[in-house]
Amino acid sequence: MIETNMTLLRRVCTMFATTLMMAGVAASFEAHAQPTLSNAEPGALDEKKALAISQAAIGREVGDYSFRDTAGHRVKLSDFRGKPLVISLIYSSCADVCPVITSTLESVDETARDALGDDSYNIVTIGFDIAEDNPVRMKSFAAKYGVPISDHWRFLSGDLMSVTGLSEDLGFQFFESPKGFDHLTQTTILDKNGVVYRQIYGESFETPHFVEPLKNLTFGTETPFASLGDLVNKVRLFCTIYDPVADQYRFEYAIFFRLIVGGTIILSMIAFLLNWVWQDRKRKRRLLTHGRANIRPSL
Repeated sequence: MIETNMTLLRRVCTMFATTLMMAGVAASFEAHAQPTLSNAEPGALDEKKALAISQAAIGREVGDYSFRDTAGHRVKLSDFRGKPLVISLIYSSCADVCPVITSTLESVDETARDALGDDSYNIVTIGFDIAEDNPVRMKSFAAKYGVPISDHWRFLSGDLMSVTGLSEDLGFQFFESPKGFDHLTQTTILDKNGVVYRQIYGESFETPHFVEPLKNLTFGTETPFASLGDLVNKVRLFCTIYDPVADQYRFEYAIFFRLIVGGTIILSMIAFLLNWVWQDRKRKRRLLTHGRANIRPSL
């Protein structure tokens, strides 16, 4: 009887140990199946190091990563080539920093489009929390904070490779934390070729910090006077100025007229000098010709 009880006890202990082992294996498998999403060392965000990594990304061409929009359609970053592209990385469950970044972006975007034109650039807000951010969550995030989704501003989500690849290219640092994620508050502007042109920091930034880089990319031309369009863009670049009182950009006609007057004066001076040189040469030729005509051969 005692032996039977001992055998039963051993069986119960064996089953309990097996259950614990299986639970440990399952937990280990789950931990490996759901890796920690991070591209920085956990802990307090080293702001100095993060800023250095972010600045080092300027001039870097971003890879052609694929994401899904709020309708579930595949979108590639190359789809936005040909115009400047603003990229904002957020996570949809964020309750403080990310909504402020998005609201700030919406405010300065309205000012920028008034100054530069509705079709001058595009914006994408991308959710980097691959476990939670999906088309439905991103659509809900946009609606919650009053951002209308359009062809000019898309809300995207992606897989692990796309998110980590893009964040590395942009120099965007983030890691999981008890509150969700700690990350650099960074908004990135790419040029029309997909190259990092400017980084904007902070959840709330001044209008010129956003508009000025886009103005340079939109109106700036490599060859100032190759065409009439280049000349017009150069004029718009110099004459579109920021009014801090009204918090908006406007075309300053006084600067435009000063440019015209200044250009006219310079051209007039050049024309006067050229005419003076030409007349001087004519006078010298006449004197030389007249002098030769008065020379008589000696006897």
